[in-house]
Amino acid sequence: MKEPAPSFTMGVEEEYLLVDRETLDLASVPDGLFEDCRRHLGDQVSLEFLKCQIEVGTKVCANIAEVREDLVRLRRTIADVCEGYGLAPLAVSTHPFARWDDQAFTEKDRYRELEEDLAAVARRMLICGTHVHVGIEDDDLRVDLLGQFAYFLPHLLALSTSSPFWQGRETGLKSYRLTVFDNLPRTGLPPSFNSWADYRRTTDILVETGMIEDCSKIWWDVRPSASFPTLESRICDVMPRLDDTLALAALTQSIFRFLHSLRASNMRWRQYDRFLLRENRWRAQRYGVGEGLIDFGIGEVVPFADLVDELIELVSPHAEALGCLNEVRRVRTIAAEGTSADRQCAVFRKAIDGGQDEEQAIRTVVRSLIEEFCEGLEAAS
Repeated sequence: MKEPAPSFTMGVEEEYLLVDRETLDLASVPDGLFEDCRRHLGDQVSLEFLKCQIEVGTKVCANIAEVREDLVRLRRTIADVCEGYGLAPLAVSTHPFARWDDQAFTEKDRYRELEEDLAAVARRMLICGTHVHVGIEDDDLRVDLLGQFAYFLPHLLALSTSSPFWQGRETGLKSYRLTVFDNLPRTGLPPSFNSWADYRRTTDILVETGMIEDCSKIWWDVRPSASFPTLESRICDVMPRLDDTLALAALTQSIFRFLHSLRASNMRWRQYDRFLLRENRWRAQRYGVGEGLIDFGIGEVVPFADLVDELIELVSPHAEALGCLNEVRRVRTIAAEGTSADRQCAVFRKAIDGGQDEEQAIRTVVRSLIEEFCEGLEAAS
């Protein structure tokens, strides 16, 4: 009997940081702001671990056009509400100069328990990410594609990098977010599983022994969602420009459809040792799109632009079928022009060269991020 095809529906979650428009430093969500957001967005908006964070999530979307429409509405609403409180949202994975030890926690049982469980590790989590859900309804198929998809995680990370600064210093990494996040347990590349039953046997040990309450406390770079029949890619930094977010969401959806097409033809993507994949993950974290990744098939480091061309060629028939080919092709522009991390570093250096001191220059970076958050929102009205 032929296996039914997945729906490949999509959902995108973005985490934002809130900053004071005058000081440009992080600001806790003030009384009334969240309630105003909820009046407009309902349960599509939620508070996050820290009081300076807020999260939005799209509805279940059939295609990238619906994702675009919903994310435009979400971003515009958050920006408009924040403006009334003298604040602005940033879609960036680390604030360029804020200090993690100055932040307050959201008073919520789940977050209080998280802080108690993870201690100082949790208190450093001044980071934001983008999560892309893709509808894959069959349990065993989700686990099968989970292992194969891991190969592409470094590519997605490199294209999304937006966290080159930490507490006022240029770190030399394009995604410092992962340096912070990887201190948590149950993070990084997912293990390999033979079946859904194998996955459940493994994860249930942690649940049954009381180590975690459910699988939502497993934070791999890609995981079966604990709440929905989806695979959830969690590797990406959150991106200031809406078009970049849509490009990475479309690429994620297209890769899953490509991998499923291999299975339908009794083939599969070769799975490499996690040791090797972690090397590419590190290169993406360190260099973004500026250096190549290892092509394990030929045993060489390949320039990132060439890898992007190959990836687009690989998934183009699937992107076209899904109606997101234009969005997927945008990743070529990201690879050529650089990511948010590259732009932030360039803004910082230009400000220094123009006579600003480091404190002034880092604030100039924040102003540029405020502007980028709203790019593409008016044109889509």
